[in-house]
Amino acid sequence: MKFLTPGVVALALLTTPALADGDIAKGEKTFGKCKSCHMIATDDGTTLVKGGKTGPNLYGVIGRTAGTVDGFRYGSDMVAAGQAGLIWTEENLTEFVQDPRGFLKTALNDSKAKSKMSLKLKKGGADVAAYLASLAAE
Repeated sequence: MKFLTPGVVALALLTTPALADGDIAKGEKTFGKCKSCHMIATDDGTTLVKGGKTGPNLYGVIGRTAGTVDGFRYGSDMVAAGQAGLIWTEENLTEFVQDPRGFLKTALNDSKAKSKMSLKLKKGGADVAAYLASLAAE
């Protein structure tokens, strides 16, 4: 198993929680492509966006360690990325949704790394990340 390089870990940890260049309203609309697999529900169980359960709940994803939603069965590479220090930021989530497998290959420095996420969101990733960040508890 490969681990994140120190530079990647440092970048993830030093990234501020400030909003990226995404548009929250556009992100809410674009999230429609994501909700076939993902829901957004608060920690107390209030559903903000009804969606599928084949992907993890995305409430509070920005600032969360990758692969750590209780009760969700992540792929081993996503868990390894989290164990190596990957914390979701708007910026790296934007990169991830554009090419999930490629992102994990780079993050883990492992050409065989895989992601269960099959959708590649070529446009609107920054908007979705900004939308998800806007839903986090303060």
